[in-house]
Amino acid sequence: MTDRATRALPIGVFDSGVGGLTVLAALRARLPEEDFLYLGDTARLPYGTKTAGTVERYALQAVEALVARGVKAVVVACNTASAAALPALRQRFDDLPVIGVIEPGAVAAVQASRSGHIAVLATESTVRGGAYQRAITGLRQARVSAVAASLFVALAEEGWVRGPIVEAVARRYIEPLFGDTAYAPDTLVLGCTHFPPLLGAIRLAAGADVVIVDSAETTARALQELLTGKHLLHEASMGTRPGQLRFLVTDGEERFLHTGPLFLNAPIDNSRLERIDLNARSVSA
Repeated sequence: MTDRATRALPIGVFDSGVGGLTVLAALRARLPEEDFLYLGDTARLPYGTKTAGTVERYALQAVEALVARGVKAVVVACNTASAAALPALRQRFDDLPVIGVIEPGAVAAVQASRSGHIAVLATESTVRGGAYQRAITGLRQARVSAVAASLFVALAEEGWVRGPIVEAVARRYIEPLFGDTAYAPDTLVLGCTHFPPLLGAIRLAAGADVVIVDSAETTARALQELLTGKHLLHEASMGTRPGQLRFLVTDGEERFLHTGPLFLNAPIDNSRLERIDLNARSVSA
C-alpha cells in the first residue's frame, strides 16, 4: 500500500511549450482534487523539427527536474516526446509511473473509426518516426495517412488560433487528405497537443462528417486508471479539496502567461510560475 505522503505528491506534466496545457485541462477535469506541476520547455521548442536523440535528451532533463521537486507520476503531454522518449523515460525512472499521449490517442482513434482509414496531423518528428502509425495498426487493421503540420505549433504558440491566416494554413495541410471523398479518412487525430485550440479552422478544412480525436480526455482516463491501480490517488474526497497548480518554464514567462490560458481554459497565476534552467542538468541519452 502506498504511503500517505506519496499519495499527496503532485502529478508532473511535461510538454515542449504551452500545448500540453490542453492535456492538463483534461487531467484537472477528471482529477480535480489532485495537485499538478506543469513544466513547459519553452526555451527549446519546437521539439517537432528536432532529431529523436535530441528530443530524448530534452525529455530526460525535463522529467529529472520534475522528479527532483517530488512527483508521484508523470504525464508526457507532448506527442513528439512521447514518440521519441517514452521507453528511455520508463527505463531511467523505472519506479515512477510515466504515461504518454500517443497510446491513448491511438485507442480513441481506433474506437471512433468505422472505415479503418485514419488521418493523423502531427509534427514532423512524430510523423517521421511513425509512432501513431504503429500504435494504430497494432490495435486493428487500418490505413493511416499522416501529415506533418509543423506551422500549427508556431501559430498556437503565438496565440493565432482563428482567422483567415489560420484557415488558409489548415486548408493547405488538410484538404489533400479529404480531396477524394471515396477514399477519404473518416477520423482525424490531432497528434500534437498544440493543435486543439485551432480546432475551428481544422474542422472547416476537414468537413463536418469527420470525427476529430483529441487524446487529452483519453489520456486523463488512462492516468486515473493508473493511479487507482497503484493506490496513488489523493486521499481527498471528490470535490472537497481543490487541487493546486504550479508551473515551470524555461523561457518566456510573459508569453506563457499571455498564451497559456487559451490552452488551459483558465487563468494562470503569476505567483505560481517559476523559470528554471534545464541546460544545467547534464543528462545523456
